[in-house]
Amino acid sequence: MDMSKDSLRGKHSNDSKSETTIMMLPSDANPKGNVFGGVILKHIDLIAGLVAKRHAGHANVVTASIDRVAFLKPVFIGNALILSARLNYVKRSSMEVEVIIMADDLDSGERTLTGTAFVTVVALDDAGKPVKVTPLILRTEDDRRRFLEGESRMNARLK
Repeated sequence: MDMSKDSLRGKHSNDSKSETTIMMLPSDANPKGNVFGGVILKHIDLIAGLVAKRHAGHANVVTASIDRVAFLKPVFIGNALILSARLNYVKRSSMEVEVIIMADDLDSGERTLTGTAFVTVVALDDAGKPVKVTPLILRTEDDRRRFLEGESRMNARLK
């Protein structure tokens, strides 16, 4: 484990970010070849949980909410679904994970942004109670901007 000065204070979003690629098959889609939104949501939930678990470490993590997901473009059978996820915001026990959803047409090589999602994940102890997680280290202006935007979204969710 990295025992640098930063690791004693918290973790940076790069410490927990993740990307995954999944081939979309006929069982993932309707008869016209469009991948079901629910299949994409399942993969969003999985990668968000992975990012949150990497950050929280010891704690169990559960999804509390997924913000409105706009499916901007379709994903088709035979496309590779690419999900990139990073932590934007950490409160006491809750974390916001941003997921970027891309479709990779493996025939043409064209990648298309198909959506984004913000997933709120909560860390729980063995008794199922919220538990404090490691703070998020903000190194860059982009980190600070994402943190403030995540805090604003979190406050809006709580209202």
